[in-house]
Amino acid sequence: VQLQASGGGLVQAGGSLRLSCTSSGSTFRNYDMGWFRQGPGKEREFVSAISSSGSGSSTRYADSVKGRFTISRDNAKRTVYLQMNSLKPEDTAVYYCVARSHYAGYYFRSETYRYWGQGTQVTVSS
Repeated sequence: VQLQASGGGLVQAGGSLRLSCTSSGSTFRNYDMGWFRQGPGKEREFVSAISSSGSGSSTRYADSVKGRFTISRDNAKRTVYLQMNSLKPEDTAVYYCVARSHYAGYYFRSETYRYWGQGTQVTVSS
């Protein structure tokens, strides 16, 4: 499975961006998908996750983005989205799309995801 992320860029504080991640896997609907990020000088952290369609496509968010970010999936397009609103300078990071084909542990733990995209840079200016 290959993941291709896109949609990053430079935006002013308070602005919006939508990240997309397209999977090459034909069984995309069976995958849990998510986003992690790593800011400059920071450790990688969980951002958001959406479970497989079979698990109800339930969504989870880090407290730091709850109410501002929305994750969604389009199984027909094999794509997961991260709509980011009210962006803050502290959201500046490389954002990574992740996927896993089965439950392997807590959704917020990066080691439970087998597949990783190449990352897309999001920069929020103050």
